[in-house]
Amino acid sequence: MHIAFLTPEFPHAKTTNSGGLGTSIKNLVESLVKADIQVTVFVYGQKNHEIIKESNLEIHLIKNKKYKFFGWFFHRKHIEQYCNSIIKKKGIDLIEAPDWTGITAFMKFKIPLVIRFHGSDTYFCHLENRKQKIKNFWFEKLATKGAKAFIAPTSFAGEVSKKLFKIEHKEIATIHYGLSLSNFENDNPKEFEKNLILYIGTIIRKKGVLALPEIFNKVRIEVPDAKLVLIGVDSFDIKTNSNSTWELMKDLFNQQDLKQVDYLGKIPYEEVQKYIRKANICVFPTFAETLGMVTIESMAMQKAVVNSNIGWAQELIVDQESGFLVHPSNHDDFSNRIIQLLQSDLLCQEIGKKARTRVEAKFDINTLVHENIEFYKKIINPNKSQ
Repeated sequence: MHIAFLTPEFPHAKTTNSGGLGTSIKNLVESLVKADIQVTVFVYGQKNHEIIKESNLEIHLIKNKKYKFFGWFFHRKHIEQYCNSIIKKKGIDLIEAPDWTGITAFMKFKIPLVIRFHGSDTYFCHLENRKQKIKNFWFEKLATKGAKAFIAPTSFAGEVSKKLFKIEHKEIATIHYGLSLSNFENDNPKEFEKNLILYIGTIIRKKGVLALPEIFNKVRIEVPDAKLVLIGVDSFDIKTNSNSTWELMKDLFNQQDLKQVDYLGKIPYEEVQKYIRKANICVFPTFAETLGMVTIESMAMQKAVVNSNIGWAQELIVDQESGFLVHPSNHDDFSNRIIQLLQSDLLCQEIGKKARTRVEAKFDINTLVHENIEFYKKIINPNKSQ
């Protein structure tokens, strides 16, 4: 079996910036290769064209092209033509693509196309109650029509996407993102910087970061020594048209609180892991997500997490057992859970231990890779008995 992935992100020294989408794909690709599955990854929107060969894996960097007219169409056809040439040459059996931007709209493949619901613009606009551009919905809707089947990282993401795109008579499988747990070990969970609160993720409104100044202020009333560290790329704010959400955040902080806040921007992932180990607790007050890679990564490293309680999150955490679930708009409850954890090292350790157990049971890539393989087999050979 030979599987291909079409993606705008894939973590590699020669690719452009990558986030949670790219990380989830890389985790799966590496596990497929270990299972002797041949894999080709097409990474579009790159600065240069290059083919990188690594064991059972080939990474094709597709150089971005600019067009004077109808770029949204010709860009897709350029990617389609390149992928189809490699599909034919290499005998690829199935190609998987993300839902974001409906990249496979106008594309036709001679092999089955599976779309994974990493989080479409349609999905995020729905969760944020934000108006969507008609063309964005059109592209994503058209892409879903061309797919043979779908995979969602949570049942919540799958059900919401199914309703939004009115998908009928096509299978939507729920297969969680997975972690290679050996890469997320914490040998000394009792060692951490007391009262250090860590947020990891894009600095963007939908991740709930604009709620953090008020939440942090409430925390510092009870825990004056609390410190907040933020890691992630700054982003444009769609509501105010500000080029920097971080600048919006800074204006919301009490000036004394701001002295206890450290924004590190984007840093190498090895450094991110060091901060996770160092943190007392991790917080993710997001309003829009499909699963949340950084949440399960923090849980894997035995950190107590205060997380959004919306839909998808209920499939990650058992509230008050393997973490705390709170609606990000409820600043009092969110801050109270943080305070409760900061004031009890024993509670942090108990929840952190159960968080690791939860991740081992639900998000181990060594188990999940076989679910993906069986799903691919069923789509490639639908009439073959399992």
